[in-house]
Amino acid sequence: MTADIRADGPLLLLGAQRSGTTALAHALSRAFADAGGILTVNGKLPYLLPRWTTAADLAGRHFRADEIACALARKPPSGEGADRWRKHVDGVLRAVAAEVARGEHDAPGALVAATIARAYEPWPFWGDKYNEHLLDLPAVLDAVPGARLVLLVRHPLEVAASQLEWSGDRPWRAATAADACAKWAAWHAPWFEVADRLPSRRRLVIGYRALCEGRAAGPLGAFCGLDVKPYLTGLRATREAPGPGGLPTDSARVWRALCEMECAYE
Repeated sequence: MTADIRADGPLLLLGAQRSGTTALAHALSRAFADAGGILTVNGKLPYLLPRWTTAADLAGRHFRADEIACALARKPPSGEGADRWRKHVDGVLRAVAAEVARGEHDAPGALVAATIARAYEPWPFWGDKYNEHLLDLPAVLDAVPGARLVLLVRHPLEVAASQLEWSGDRPWRAATAADACAKWAAWHAPWFEVADRLPSRRRLVIGYRALCEGRAAGPLGAFCGLDVKPYLTGLRATREAPGPGGLPTDSARVWRALCEMECAYE
């Protein structure tokens, strides 16, 4: 059964770092845009707003629009329509700050959800990719009620190798393969906390290699409510598949559990 993207909730693309989420997000961003919607790549509002919207701030009639805007500007969101979205969001943040200063809001959770809804209001349907959404899923689901989650999973040894080759100033990068695998396993812990509580129509796990080989296009398209296959043609696996063994015990356990969930969507 194919979902109705206009009737169902927003789509959040999740995954540990170096799992291929950025490439998939840009493909989905093009698909969303061609259908009249928007999927931001690293829009990150569902992650930022709960952290910058506190009861103490609202009691003081203060909304931290500057901090949120700076976080968006430091590494700007991308994807189709991202510039228009950022301009709209800037106006939303300023309007919310003025409302808070007038004492119109006193419930942080409600304000966060309402602000995110306003940020995407010009589009009939929307989505966002941000890796860190995976780290705090309960808060993200409160911020985006009715969200549908796509989790992209890649073998931890591939993730570890990619992380160790990562260039640039990344102080949070793991220094060894063992640490990278442990970090990969830790990132997925919140998924297991919420996945069983979500109906199947709101969650999908797809494998990186299945995506690159075209085997995930059908389940992903059905879940999204869009024909995504034409947009996935540029995705390719660049490493050989890891052989059996070699994984630390905790990472192996998490990997097996995720593989059992892969494409578990009806």
